[in-house]
Amino acid sequence: MMIRQADSTDLPLAGRTPILGERPPLSTLVRSLQSRPDLMQEQLSGIHNPWGSAANFTDPWRFLEACESSELIERARSILGNDIILWDSELYLRGADYISVSPRDAEGRYWPAVQLQGAIVVLAISETIEILACVDHAEIVSALETLTLDRTPILVVRLMSARCHFIRDPAFPANRICMQEQVLINYTNRPLWLISGENRGDSDLVTGFAPPVPTWARNASSQAQKEEN
Repeated sequence: MMIRQADSTDLPLAGRTPILGERPPLSTLVRSLQSRPDLMQEQLSGIHNPWGSAANFTDPWRFLEACESSELIERARSILGNDIILWDSELYLRGADYISVSPRDAEGRYWPAVQLQGAIVVLAISETIEILACVDHAEIVSALETLTLDRTPILVVRLMSARCHFIRDPAFPANRICMQEQVLINYTNRPLWLISGENRGDSDLVTGFAPPVPTWARNASSQAQKEEN
């Protein structure tokens, strides 16, 4: 199944002219990242998050569009039901690296959720976006054995049932393991997107949807309060 990519003409803007100009397709963004040997794999985690570090080197909104696409949600409902939360995505600039870089038992082991019910969607990114697989997170290893993952970039989208509860406590075992083994990744402050249904597990859907306040701004605010007093 292919995912349709939105373009600037889809936006309901006066004059149909985006303020920031034409936005490049996902394939163009990925090619630009392939020319960045300085990027570490951990930096490509959460690449759909406009409030995360990915905003410093790409356009996360394009990746978020793919993660929220109707085609992807339709496939995910067959596994998770109607209530779905998008909590992570990760770009692999070579599809084969998903097998070689990721620990075989990482999917699920790092997932900070109670009564976990998860799904993984693997998207192949070329001039088009194709859904290669959409499986229960516990079945991803066997699913990968049926795929030919070579140099084609893939986006791994991690979803969970919104009936689960996402744990932000750093002491939670899954969070501790992730922080020890992937030191640049911190799931405790990731924003969650309810992409279908209702938040029946009462997960925190507020945290993460704003950049942290710069140190200088906090200091200035504190100084202003002191002067007022």
